[in-house]
This record gives sequence, structure tokens and C-alpha cells, in this order.
Amino acid sequence: MLAVLSALGTIVVVVVVGWFVGRTRALGEGAQRVLAATAFTVATPALLIDTLGRADLGLLVSRSALVTFLSTTVVALLAAAYLGLVRHRPTGDLVVGVLASSWVNAGNIGIPLTAYLLGSIVTVVPPTLYQQLVLVPIALVVLDSRNRRTRDGSVADPTARVRFATLRSVLRRTLRNPVIVGTLIGLVLAALPWTLPDVVLQPFALLGAAAPPLALLTFGMSLAAPRVSAEQAPRGDVALVAVLRAVVHPALAIGLGTALGLRGEALLAVAVVSALPTAQNVLVYAIQYRQGTALARDAGLVTTVLAIPALLVVAALLG
Repeated sequence: MLAVLSALGTIVVVVVVGWFVGRTRALGEGAQRVLAATAFTVATPALLIDTLGRADLGLLVSRSALVTFLSTTVVALLAAAYLGLVRHRPTGDLVVGVLASSWVNAGNIGIPLTAYLLGSIVTVVPPTLYQQLVLVPIALVVLDSRNRRTRDGSVADPTARVRFATLRSVLRRTLRNPVIVGTLIGLVLAALPWTLPDVVLQPFALLGAAAPPLALLTFGMSLAAPRVSAEQAPRGDVALVAVLRAVVHPALAIGLGTALGLRGEALLAVAVVSALPTAQNVLVYAIQYRQGTALARDAGLVTTVLAIPALLVVAALLG
């Protein structure tokens, strides 16, 4: 229990620092966007190259990984169905809502938490790979499409939609995305038959270490920003994300893990990862693409608060 509280407490402190910086405007106007852009274009790709470059790709074929893939996919589909068919949200808000519901904070919360609770961080590799290889590329392609089709709220010429629909256009925009490029480079390094010397990856490790605090500082600064009614996230959307993150996802992971024969520490590991709050990178992407920012901010706050009782219940049941 103390390990859970210690890991989450560290995150809260950094968020509070971000709130204070934003409240006092110590970094000046526009600092939030600058920090978010830095995390998106520099720090996060470097973290991916360093993390994935050292990863064991064999983790992708384990039963624990299968539980992670299935439960995350189900949660994403549930969020997309509800936000699209029931709430009728615009494309940008729908994408951000799906990411907020399914993208767990496996980095700046998952790594210290699993290290404290389980003595190893290998559990966070499958969700990290799945999120970066499946969820994020799909989401960013859709958000890129949204940005291309709209300019200042107006819909572009229909011929632009036809051009975007071509595979060549999609691939070109996808491969220009720094997050996806970082993911691909990391996978190539992991697939090499030899291990790169540390001196090669150390610069990426140094830059990548800035990604979690930058994301958390950005989150804290967003909480200090003045809010008007137009920027309020719909309560129903936030409630959906909260229920999926704190209740549905952990329950799915435990159920699927039990059905697939996971027991003891293996089952605890997938349950802990599934109960993690929404990744703060969702807010970074929302700010970067100017879509669903209020939902990403509020979802990050609510799910982080709810993660404390959720993780305590998981630890009590399976620990």
C-alpha cells in the first residue's frame, strides 16, 4: 500500500509544481504550448527510442501481453461506441476520449509503481508497445486528418478528403509524426541481433527522461488556466472515462487474466497496469492538435485521483 501511495504522491507533487508555475505565470504566456510541443517533438520520441530499443520483443507474445491487448482494445471500442453513437461527439473529441479511456500511464506512474510493487518494470512494456504501435498511430492519423480538413472551424474542400484517403498521403503524414518515427526507430533497434553500446542510447535516455516531468508540468499548468463554460469538458464524457479507467479496465484484465490461467504475481501485474490513470501524453497530444483539450485535462485529473482507491483495491484483492 505504501508503494502505491509513494508513487502516486510523487506524481501529485510534480503536478502541483506545474499548477504553481501556471498560476504565477513564471514562464510567461504560451509556456504551456511550448512545453507540450517540446514533449511531443523531442522528449517523447527520445524516450521511445531508448525504451523500445532496450525492450525484449518476446514480451509481445506472452499471456500477460495478450490480456493487455484484449482488455485495452475492448475499452477503446466501448469508449468509441459510446462517444460516437450515444454522445455524437465530433471526431477530435471522440479520438481524445478514446485515448483518455484506454491509454494508461505506463511511463511516469507505471514504471515506479511496478518497480515498487513487483520488483520489475517489464510489465509496462506490452502496454507501452501496444499503445504506441496501435492506439497512438491510429489516433494521430485521424487527428492529422481532422486538422487538414478544417481550418479555423471551416470544412475544407471535399477534394481534400479524397486526396487524404489515398494510402500514400496517409503514410506520408504518419511518417512525419515524431512520436511514430521514434516508435519505429526503437523497434528497429530492439530487433537488431546485437545490443547497442550504452553510449549510443545515453543521449536518448537523457532527453527521454524529460518526457514524464514535461507532461506532468503541462498537466499542472493546464489546471491553473482560466476556464470558461466553452472549455468545460462534458461531465458525461469525463464520467465515462473515469468508469472505464478505474472500474471496467481492471475488471476486464482480472477476468481475462484468470480465464487465460494467470495467477499470483502475473495476474496482479496486469491488474495494476490496467488500473493506472490516463497518460498525461493524451493532454500533450490534445494541446498539439487543439482537440478535446478540456476532456484530456479533466480526465487526467479525475483518473489520477481515482487511481489511488482503484490500485489499493487491486493490491488488497490480489497482492
